[in-house]
Amino acid sequence: MRMGSLSLLFSAVLVASAAAQDAGSTVRGRSYAERVCAECHAVAPGKRSPRPDAAGFAVIANTPGMTAMALAIWLQTPHREMPHIVVAPQDRDDVINYIRSLKAER
Repeated sequence: MRMGSLSLLFSAVLVASAAAQDAGSTVRGRSYAERVCAECHAVAPGKRSPRPDAAGFAVIANTPGMTAMALAIWLQTPHREMPHIVVAPQDRDDVINYIRSLKAER
């Protein structure tokens, strides 16, 4: 492999890695959810939410039409039942990635 090709390949790997990182981290998302969201929501599959009116993350993930865009809007929109929590963009992306990881394969 020539040096130019190797450099190009390395650059492509870095760009792909950065894009994947920008999409959010499942591990960071779960950690954030356990710290911030677990007071009301079941953040782990198979658990019950401490507040019966707060859907668990697995239920949210498996709601028809629940896309990353829908989750982003949902996380940025105040809800009467939910305290107003300002979620930083990276944390939001991480939580979205974590919630989407809970979607059951069909």
